[in-house]
Amino acid sequence: MAQDNENIGYEEEFITNPHGLKLFACRWLPENRNPKALIFLCHGYGMECSISMRDTGTRLAKAGHAVYGLDYEGHGKSSGLQGYIPSFNALVDSCSNYFMSVCERQENKKKQRFLLGESMGGAVVLLLHRKEPTYWNGAILVAPMCKIADEMKPRPIVVSILKKLCNIIPTWKVVPTQDIIDAAFKNPEKREEIRSNPYCYKGKPRLKTAYELLMVSLDIEKNLNQVSLPFLVVHGGDDIVTDPSVSKLLYESASSKDKTFKLYPEMWHALTSGEPLENIELVFSDIVAWLDERTPLGDTRSEMKQKSKHDEHIPEMQAKKMPNK
Repeated sequence: MAQDNENIGYEEEFITNPHGLKLFACRWLPENRNPKALIFLCHGYGMECSISMRDTGTRLAKAGHAVYGLDYEGHGKSSGLQGYIPSFNALVDSCSNYFMSVCERQENKKKQRFLLGESMGGAVVLLLHRKEPTYWNGAILVAPMCKIADEMKPRPIVVSILKKLCNIIPTWKVVPTQDIIDAAFKNPEKREEIRSNPYCYKGKPRLKTAYELLMVSLDIEKNLNQVSLPFLVVHGGDDIVTDPSVSKLLYESASSKDKTFKLYPEMWHALTSGEPLENIELVFSDIVAWLDERTPLGDTRSEMKQKSKHDEHIPEMQAKKMPNK
């Protein structure tokens, strides 16, 4: 399929996951040049890649990267009941299998590998890293979901009841929630785009989905210190969907030597797509700059690993790499 943007190729396909489900995959590729690195997109809850993350894919491809996206089971154009996550671990496994199959292609074996996750996709990224702690060269976490706010945490007895109900009515849309689209997207035009996108789930969370998201958030919160890969976390200061103080906690708790936290005052949750254009461009300029510092043209994975031994990093909220010694 052709892409409107000059010098960017867009392609899509369906793959079959280990459980026999058809999943939709898409990619944005810079034409007439060898990609600097591979970037794998992990979209948020109820979202999808080909439309709602098209701008992200296009911008990163224009910056010289090969960008791959996968719609999760029950999301976007993939098979499964819309908005239903029967197993978060199975969702992560599907992403891992597809992403690693792309990385292991002959033409990609020497390219660096980065993950980019938005909101719930941030949780997917952190679990992909946990599965293969040394496989990925880095991650970009956009307003990641990695902790339930203390005032929102249900009591153990409520969790127990929720678990039992999941065995009886797992797909019921019974979990009350605010309108996430209104809370996440500052730009009214983007809100309407999401509302009119038939591939985005807009109903109430299904019971089992809510339980899976709760369990994975509690799990990630307990293991933030296990995060060891280089990462950039970006968060809007006025985000009311995921808490920016939790991104700060991730930054402070992670054992990564190369880590950066950028907070954007007055920006909301969807800071790569739902903000005014000048804000979006600021965020992407920071993301691309972070990637460029870690993907010098022509460096292979082995050369980068060798180089990293001689790099020092300032442990600040916005860490900068010091010159090589």
